[in-house]
Amino acid sequence: MVSRIIPVDPFDLVIFGGTGDLARRKILPALFRRFCAGQFPEGARIIGAARTDMSLAEYHAMVAVALSEHAEGRECAPGTVAEFLNRVMYVATDAMGEQGWSALSDLLKPTASERQSVFYFSVGPRLFGALAERLHLHGLAHEHTRIVVEKPFGHDLESAKALNAVLAEHFDESQVYRIDHYLGKETVQNLMAVRFGNMLFEPLWNSQYVDHIQITVAESVGITGREEYYDRAGAMRDMVQNHLMQLLCLIAMEPPAKFDPDAVRDEKLKVIRALDPVLPHHIVRGQFEACLDPGDPHPSYRGSVGNPRSTTESYIALRTHISNWRWAGTPFYLRTGKRLKARSSVINVMFKDAPHSIFGEEAGRHANLLSIRLQPNEGITLKVTIKEPGPGGMRLVDVPLDMTFAEALGPDGEDPPGAYERLIVDVIRGNQTLFMRGDEVEAAWGWTDPIIAGWNSRGDVPKPYASGSPGPTDADLLMRRDGREWRGINP
Repeated sequence: MVSRIIPVDPFDLVIFGGTGDLARRKILPALFRRFCAGQFPEGARIIGAARTDMSLAEYHAMVAVALSEHAEGRECAPGTVAEFLNRVMYVATDAMGEQGWSALSDLLKPTASERQSVFYFSVGPRLFGALAERLHLHGLAHEHTRIVVEKPFGHDLESAKALNAVLAEHFDESQVYRIDHYLGKETVQNLMAVRFGNMLFEPLWNSQYVDHIQITVAESVGITGREEYYDRAGAMRDMVQNHLMQLLCLIAMEPPAKFDPDAVRDEKLKVIRALDPVLPHHIVRGQFEACLDPGDPHPSYRGSVGNPRSTTESYIALRTHISNWRWAGTPFYLRTGKRLKARSSVINVMFKDAPHSIFGEEAGRHANLLSIRLQPNEGITLKVTIKEPGPGGMRLVDVPLDMTFAEALGPDGEDPPGAYERLIVDVIRGNQTLFMRGDEVEAAWGWTDPIIAGWNSRGDVPKPYASGSPGPTDADLLMRRDGREWRGINP
């Protein structure tokens, strides 16, 4: 199946932080892949902006290296990199001062009335307000302007409200795109298609038929390069408040009236507001220990951050409930962590057992499972119960009906667009469906803050767990108390 490539309207895209890690690893390679796919119109421009004083030739050299290292999976015609670099410009710009703003304004203003201007804030949150203010002061905040804001969007509810207020001084909410790359994944969007495009699932998508839902985002890597930030944030702020919260919303929300940005986000907001508080015995925090494997040694969490007394968690597992008619009584289990046994992001929807088995106890217990794999090997698997082949009575086994997207949808050698590719193109088109709204972010912090305040007031210390394991044993006990168990973390 060949995906359709629909060109976008002419645009200028300015990357503040254009020499930074995120720009080099994700943003520039994503733009290059869309350029290779033929999606850019004639005259579209990409403008790097950062404090670093460098020539255009030096910036082009940096971009070329970034593409060679991070733009894998896209075959391009010879000379395409040079053609792409012809679209790339650079302006040394100081977010906190006046350096470069006149040059940037002179570059953008002549085309302001005829093309979309996108400003990607690939910088720390402390610079969001300064950038918004200077865009306004230099006449670059107009009806054709859109801004992209990276996480973390705040450290708590108070700071998130302050950030929203600063951006609202200069931009309408319809111009602000709070990006969460998890929502750009093919499988996440297919989750909505599976739920709302198939009569097969939606009638069963409720507490009458679903026993419980597990959402796992496991990472095998540590926190190298992010030590200072991570020790201030921890797994709760870094992953649960945004990535896992968004997955929870999509799996649990009501069908929107239409596939419209605000209609979808209205339903997601209702889910967050219906979340029950998390009780102290329904949450487990963990912290990874050192790996002693001579072939792959690395320090413990505390060794990584250089703080032998750090109580920041690198792992979270929790149980929560959604108090509405659809999900009353159905537990949702969320877990995420660093240095776990494999990299795996998956949503497991475990359906209830049949109310009565006609096959007797010897057939065992069997239940349907819908497994939605976000990474790696994106796809959806439905486990159903069938008779085991062969004579000798009715023996039941569970077998998968597997739709791995790379095999089912893509032609040989073609790889589907990555999350950043899809989301950046959505910004240019003005489609906010996959981006968080301000009230949604605040509601998520409103649920998260009391959990963090609770363990701080109790003086809770994270449980140690071995690097390369599924996490602390207390997380297994969390499930076993409910007569359930975690699905395995598999690559």
